[in-house]
Parts: sequence; C-alpha cells; structure tokens
Amino acid sequence: MEALKKETTKELEIRISQEEAAIIFAALGKRPFEEVFELIGKLNLQINEQSAQK
Repeated sequence: MEALKKETTKELEIRISQEEAAIIFAALGKRPFEEVFELIGKLNLQINEQSAQK
C-alpha cells in the first residue's frame, strides 16, 4: 500500500460503531506497520476529535 496522499485523495466520511472501529484496528494491526501507520494515525485523530465533541 502506498502512503496516503492528501493532495490526490478524495476524503470520505464513514459512520461506524465503536465495535466496528475496533475490528478495523485489529485487522490493521495484522498488517506491516509501514503500510498502515499513517492510516491508523488518521483514524485515531478523527476518533479523538469526535469523542471530544460529545
């Protein structure tokens, strides 16, 4: 997987439950770190921002 590129990637808004997010993180945890670390960081940032708003 190529590193995420902000300038060429269209962003999507996806709504999932906390349980579904945990499944996604578990699946990403099985991938090589260098392939997924940016995605994990971006997901964590969005989750933390949403949690702070509630």
